Amino acid sequence: MVDPKTRRLWTFLAAMAAVMWGISGLFAKGLFNISPKITPMWLTQIRLIISGIVLLLASSGLKHTPIKTWENKHNALVILSYGIFGLLPVQLFYFMCIKVANASIATILQFIGPFFVLGYLTITHKQVMRRLDIIAAICAFLGVFLLSTHGQFDHLAITPAALFWGLLSAVGEAAYTLIPVNIVKKESSMVVTGWGMLFAGLSLVIIQPQFQAIPNKSEVWLYTAAVVIIGTIIPFQIMANALRYVVPSTASLLDAFEPFSATIGSVLVFGLIMMPMDWVGAVLVVVAAMALNIIPKKRSNKIGQNKLSK
Repeated sequence: MVDPKTRRLWTFLAAMAAVMWGISGLFAKGLFNISPKITPMWLTQIRLIISGIVLLLASSGLKHTPIKTWENKHNALVILSYGIFGLLPVQLFYFMCIKVANASIATILQFIGPFFVLGYLTITHKQVMRRLDIIAAICAFLGVFLLSTHGQFDHLAITPAALFWGLLSAVGEAAYTLIPVNIVKKESSMVVTGWGMLFAGLSLVIIQPQFQAIPNKSEVWLYTAAVVIIGTIIPFQIMANALRYVVPSTASLLDAFEPFSATIGSVLVFGLIMMPMDWVGAVLVVVAAMALNIIPKKRSNKIGQNKLSK
């Protein structure tokens, strides 16, 4: 039996972890504004490789023996797929969307990822969509429409590129949720995420090994450190521990703090102008995504929400 005070503490900390994920997007936008030489590809490489190494070292300190994971070829293949087809797109496309738009739009669009999960399970597992699922899906895509157009049918409020990268990020979100469902039942999530991040980052280095010289400014390295530490390492540790005291459904609902913190931060820091329809759209997307967490116990066991490496 968890003490109520302890549960409230970790619920608050889980909410703060979501806020950190939202704030990290603001630091990323700040980086891209400093110089065109700082690209989403470079930032994704740095974030994934450093975070992966730190998580693997931390898991070794906790005696999880990450090297043993590679003794099982199937597990190794799943982790490799998780990194390349899950973590890589969810990180890279998210930063691409931030660069061409802002952290608010990128985070909100990524928040529709669970609906791609629902669609995949409906098609491949013949999962019957409930009335709530259908209503939530309609609300989510109505919210995206409002964000994209300010509610005007003949006007596109965000660039096609921002919408494209944001939706691809949401697809990546679905992939990185679905791929590790079974393996995290056998292996430490810290080990799985650490290896996935490391291989995703290294694969990007192979794709693009060279960059223009990054400006050697203190704010560049400060913002980069913030993306890695505040956006990955600290919230990972918080959420990993919070799930011992907070039920997963509650933790998923607390994810709503991420898009709202990114939106409020974009308004306050970067002067983002949010029209009334934009706020309506943002609320529709977030509430619709949270509605998917109102699920029966049997169904909830089928879907593993790996939100730790956000």
